[in-house]
Amino acid sequence: MPNTDPFDFDRQVDRHGTYCTQWDYVADRFGHADLLPFTISDMDIETAPCIRQTLAKRLEHGVFGYSRWNHDDFKGAVTGWFARRYGARLDPESLVYGPSVIYIIAQLVSLWSKPGEGVLVHTPAYDAFGNMLSANDRVLLPCPLIKGEGSYHIDWACFERQAARPDCRILLLCSPHNPTGRVWTRDELGRMADICQRHGVRVISDDIHMDMSFSPYLPWSEVALDDGWALVSSGSKSFNIPALGGAYAFIPNEGARADYLRQLKAAHGLSSPPILGVLAHISAYREGDVWLDALKAYLHGNLALVAARLNAAFPAIDYRVPEGTYLAWIDLNGLGIDSAERMDALQRLLVEKYRVAIMRGDTYGPEGRGFIRLNVGCSRHKVEQGLAALIGALTELVAK
Repeated sequence: MPNTDPFDFDRQVDRHGTYCTQWDYVADRFGHADLLPFTISDMDIETAPCIRQTLAKRLEHGVFGYSRWNHDDFKGAVTGWFARRYGARLDPESLVYGPSVIYIIAQLVSLWSKPGEGVLVHTPAYDAFGNMLSANDRVLLPCPLIKGEGSYHIDWACFERQAARPDCRILLLCSPHNPTGRVWTRDELGRMADICQRHGVRVISDDIHMDMSFSPYLPWSEVALDDGWALVSSGSKSFNIPALGGAYAFIPNEGARADYLRQLKAAHGLSSPPILGVLAHISAYREGDVWLDALKAYLHGNLALVAARLNAAFPAIDYRVPEGTYLAWIDLNGLGIDSAERMDALQRLLVEKYRVAIMRGDTYGPEGRGFIRLNVGCSRHKVEQGLAALIGALTELVAK
């Protein structure tokens, strides 16, 4: 049956030969070049038509000189998106630009803490958090999430204990959470806000996956009890535009905002953004609602397919569709894949025999032992290929 949707997400785009990290450089991590990748969190899906049309028009102009982000079009598009989609009234004057989410976070960590001090993080965690903190001589203070009944919960005793440490300066929150896919509730966010305020802990909320929430997403601004926070995000994940560059943050404290802008402009000379990234964000946030809603429905279908196929083959996995992200976080401990050695054996089968690349869970810390992270931001046909390979490799390994 032909695809009658207004957007054809089933269309497979060949990304080979485009300097694509996920496809052209898969050998960097997996040792083989000819693998079907389900790895880093970008999508194999074309970005929204409104963005492509905006960029095509700008390319016709033919001049690409220095540009600005600090204007009403960019700020209005971003704040309008938060107001329309999430009911959050954010001050456009608190909005700043950055070349990437992790860059903005790194600058705020450097400004809001000293070398050797601690940053509280829910684990397992996006691996760039640990790498960034280590490179900046900060200490990651883990708060391992508790897995139960197919979802994850916060260990509140651990959270308060870590926040109360005299060296804890910052909560680095991932909202929604990568890799588990949790979308924090208002009660959870409010409880974190209360604990952080009582212990003088500032909050940096990385909300880059916010638009891929299948449960209601709430920005940190809606629970914040003071102005000691920053909400950092980008359209790069939801609209598949990371190569265009560009991110932003809401920093409500005027002094903290000035400190950040001093780093951006004077220390690092990054005040002129890539114009295509700025225009892509404006277009996405003004015109991209319908496309994004259709994409979310499609990707939720991909995740549902993962759950149906895996659980039919291996009921012990009991995989549940996450509350957010297009990343399937799959627990294989119930199949006896509960050690680095067993994961090594699975990876050898996946790579050498089945020719697929899937991220191993311990990439995201020791709490990810026995897990894999499967990126389903792609056509359903590709997801089916990946599932067939994964089920085949698991069948062989479990039978041994």
